[in-house]
Formats: sequence, structure tokens, C-alpha cells
Amino acid sequence: MKRFLLIILALTGLTAAKAQYDNDNYDEPGGFKKENVFLGGSLSLGFGSGSFAVGGNPEIGYSFNRWLDAGVVLNLNYASQTYYNYAGTTDDVKASSFNYGGGAFTRIYPLPFLFAQLQPEINWINYKYKNVGIPNATYSSLSFIAGVGYGQRIVTQGSYFLMIGLDLVSDKNSPYVDGYGHAVPIIRGGFDIYLKPSRRSTPSGPIL
Repeated sequence: MKRFLLIILALTGLTAAKAQYDNDNYDEPGGFKKENVFLGGSLSLGFGSGSFAVGGNPEIGYSFNRWLDAGVVLNLNYASQTYYNYAGTTDDVKASSFNYGGGAFTRIYPLPFLFAQLQPEINWINYKYKNVGIPNATYSSLSFIAGVGYGQRIVTQGSYFLMIGLDLVSDKNSPYVDGYGHAVPIIRGGFDIYLKPSRRSTPSGPIL
């Protein structure tokens, strides 16, 4: 899965650098534009063997052109993991975590409806345990999320999207790994709204 995502991201980067949508005939004046600033966020969902995770990710960003967005994001996530004792000699061990943190994201659109996302993060995670003599603890963790997504984006108006990704670092304390240290899929769906909607832009993607 990781190799697949890396190949997709590499091809996406090469495509964007070569084509840039042929700049999509984007000949508007340069410089900072208020109408290119967007606010929004996403909900996240992760699952694996005995694990579950859900969270919210508010974000603020800027559309530099029709093929590139960048910004910052905050994280609020909850996750749980059950370690099953199939022999039945003891109770199953249950662990839960709550993390907060944030990072920066870059989205590259090689096609109007398809994007690749890179997102380095730092998180602080509070762990709680049940049915085992392990004290509660708080740790920090670095992550690097890589993913691909699909949606509709209208620069200066709004967007909505669905993305699937993986944490390529897989730090043992990462909120995106299961109790065995395996990366779990990160599924996020969300939307963004631009601060100053414009009537001039056209859709950058299919009407879903």
C-alpha cells in the first residue's frame, strides 16, 4: 500500500510540474488575493484489526493557482484498540487515546477532480488502558501523511473532497497505527469555503 501511494504521488508530482494544466489558461494577475483564502476541514476515520479512530481536522489554506493549494491544519482525534486474548485466560486488553496537534498540507491537482496530498504533522497523544497494569501516559509523535483524493473544487468559491492516505513514518506512538505498529488507512471527507466568494471562477472538477 505504501509503495502504491508513493508511486501515485511521484507520478502526480511529475504530471503537475510538466503540465500545470497548461496553466489552464490562468492569466489572472499575480499577487495575494483574499478570494483565494479558504476555511474548512474534514472528518477522519481509521480502522484495522481491533482498532477504530475518528477525528476532526479544521484547516485554513490558500489556492496559489488551479493546481496547487497549501495551508495549515489542526487535529483532534480519538482512537481505541482492543488486544484480544483468544485463549480466554484473561480479559481482553483495551487501550484508548486522545490526540491533539497539527501540521501543514500541500495538495497538488494533476487533474481537476484528482489530487495528491502531503501532510507532515506533530501530535501529542494521551493514552489510557483497561484490564492491564499500565499507567496512563502522554507522548509526542511525528507523522507524514501521504494520500490521494477525489472531489470538486471551484477556486474562490468552495470545494468538497474524499481522501485516503497512510502515515509513512509509522512512529509507534502515532495515532495512525494500530497496537502492533502497522499503519492503518486514514479516510477523510470534508469541504472548504473561500472567504470572499467570486462569481468569475468556473468549476475545477466534475459536478458530483
